Amino acid sequence: MITESLSSPAAFSPATPSDVDILVGLHDGAARWMLRHGIDQWKPGGKDAAHFRRRIADGEVWLMRAADAPVGAYELWWDDEGAWGAQPPTAGYVHRLMTDRSAPPGTGRALLAHAEGRVAAAGRTTARLDCLSSNPRLRTYYEDAGYTVVGEEPAKRAADGSLYGVLLLEKHLPAARIAFGAPRLSP
Repeated sequence: MITESLSSPAAFSPATPSDVDILVGLHDGAARWMLRHGIDQWKPGGKDAAHFRRRIADGEVWLMRAADAPVGAYELWWDDEGAWGAQPPTAGYVHRLMTDRSAPPGTGRALLAHAEGRVAAAGRTTARLDCLSSNPRLRTYYEDAGYTVVGEEPAKRAADGSLYGVLLLEKHLPAARIAFGAPRLSP
């Protein structure tokens, strides 16, 4: 169990196919925690190894380690027509922000900050994400991190074909962060 604070160095690395079991474990652990707390959002087994292999091949999946242990991960997409419709290439879309339940306080915010840095490094000005309309706790978490609700998609289609409502949130990234952030990347 990780008990130290996030004040110790954290390391971010792109996930590789050898990290798939870690990603599935992070997802399923977060899903079990949600269910125990009455949050009907993720389900254990809802994102399997094949999902994470595809996401690693198709885009960016980032893994965070503290004290050499995996403590969190996220997916970064460069478009998200399912929730946002067709959009100009000005944003990055954060998905599946997940932390190990024993991770140090601040891990989720560190993951968000890293994702925002990746978006800015790609020359994009906005970080976007969505969360279940029926999850006010998560909405508050993202608003406290500087995100603003800009809309709602009442009928986002899940992989199994079911429909669910999501709030659309975005955060405009400071110009200085974009101009002086990490080296410019191609999405």
